[in-house]
Amino acid sequence: MSLTGRQLALAVLERQFLLERRRLDVAEAVRRLCALQAQEPASPYLALWNRVQDFAPEDLDAAFTDGRVVKSTLMRLTLHVVHAEDHEPYRAAMLSTLRASRLYDRRFTATGLAPADADALLPELARFLQQPRTGARVEQEVARRHGEHAHRVWWALRTFAPVHHAPTGGPWSFARPNSYRAAPAAAAVEPREAGAGVRRLLLSYLRAFGPASAQDFARFTLLTRTPTAEALRALGDRVVRVQGPGRTALFDLADATVPDDDTPAPPRLLPMWDSTLLAHAVPGRLVLAEYRPLVVRRNGDVLPCLLVDGQVVGVWRAVDGGLELTAFRRLGRVAWQGLTEEAARLSVLLADRDPAVHRRYGHWWDKGFPAVERTVVKG
Repeated sequence: MSLTGRQLALAVLERQFLLERRRLDVAEAVRRLCALQAQEPASPYLALWNRVQDFAPEDLDAAFTDGRVVKSTLMRLTLHVVHAEDHEPYRAAMLSTLRASRLYDRRFTATGLAPADADALLPELARFLQQPRTGARVEQEVARRHGEHAHRVWWALRTFAPVHHAPTGGPWSFARPNSYRAAPAAAAVEPREAGAGVRRLLLSYLRAFGPASAQDFARFTLLTRTPTAEALRALGDRVVRVQGPGRTALFDLADATVPDDDTPAPPRLLPMWDSTLLAHAVPGRLVLAEYRPLVVRRNGDVLPCLLVDGQVVGVWRAVDGGLELTAFRRLGRVAWQGLTEEAARLSVLLADRDPAVHRRYGHWWDKGFPAVERTVVKG
């Protein structure tokens, strides 16, 4: 039996808890969701608000503070929040990609230093970051050995070294200047650990975003074809091939299920860079090709989106006095009622934390959208 495009979209929504909010501890929710994009500090909070029943932001504050969830550069060379127990396997999976992205970049090679020079700093960095330090303070320490090149060396190290972002307070736990601390497990990664890490990451990815293709996994991680193919072979019958609407091979966990075509999908207000919009090859499963340039900008910014029946239909932003919802097409009364109810609930959370959330990205609205319908929900 071949899965439809609608079923693939619904599968992602179900596994991302976007068909129904789940009553879960925040750390366990992060584990089951694989990873939450955290380039913008507010995004993990709003992602969990969309997914966890009775979500309390102070619970995520506490999980960051006590280290049950951590923030680090991982998949796609961007910041993610992951369960603490997943960080080291995921980093092992990504390490080769993370290192290559920095140590073979001209910004590092122009220093005349070799990869071994950066690696030699790792033990010292681990000791120095036993307590949180700002990036500026780390650069001062690196300058003792590499002088004028300290900025570029730290630029490379903060991507692939075993470090976490340390909570600094503020409405979303992390604020500038960024602060860093050593990851608890800071040993060198062995090749066998890299392979085991890719297998663990692939299983977690399929559990959270499957069914999916090898190309989808590559999009989510930036891993190359070889480690992905090796992981699929090594996982054996834990992963099965399923038939989708096209010719691309799709894979899923052997015990996974997929919703029926007629399963309803409730409205949601997704945050900046929500992982559901970044987990599959272009154009993705929840965004029509014609809308993708509107919500995924050329510089990579992924705007806060409105979901109706499992599809992106517009964007939202904070404005003075509430949230502005902009639809790219006409929506029915029921859809608008659901969106405005969600917006009213989100406004309550933002009022206590940051009513101007994502405001720094308002320039995208200044450039204009094909706004067919627009409304402001008062906070």
